[in-house]
Amino acid sequence: MSTYNPGHAGGPAGYDELGRIRGGGHAPGLEALMDIAGRLTETLRTEYPGLVNQGEVIERELALSAEDGLPPNRGRIRSALEHIAIGAAAGTGSLTFTQHLTHALDL
Repeated sequence: MSTYNPGHAGGPAGYDELGRIRGGGHAPGLEALMDIAGRLTETLRTEYPGLVNQGEVIERELALSAEDGLPPNRGRIRSALEHIAIGAAAGTGSLTFTQHLTHALDL
């Protein structure tokens, strides 16, 4: 009989029960997400003008969430982020902001 106890995988490596890396404590607030979305849209204007509409969709959804106090529409945001991720090249600011929002919103 083995004495190995798989137990909870959340040891010092920072993994949760499903093997995913745990966050650093809490997700960024709505204001921070809105700032990142604005920076994404500005970066898209420079790098990928054809994808600016997707950045504006994200900004609108976050602004609507701030206005009505309800959670943002994750489906619309996910769809917009996926469009950007498909069109943005590796190493660009657009992709970096996209990945940051995807992670922050746990999409």
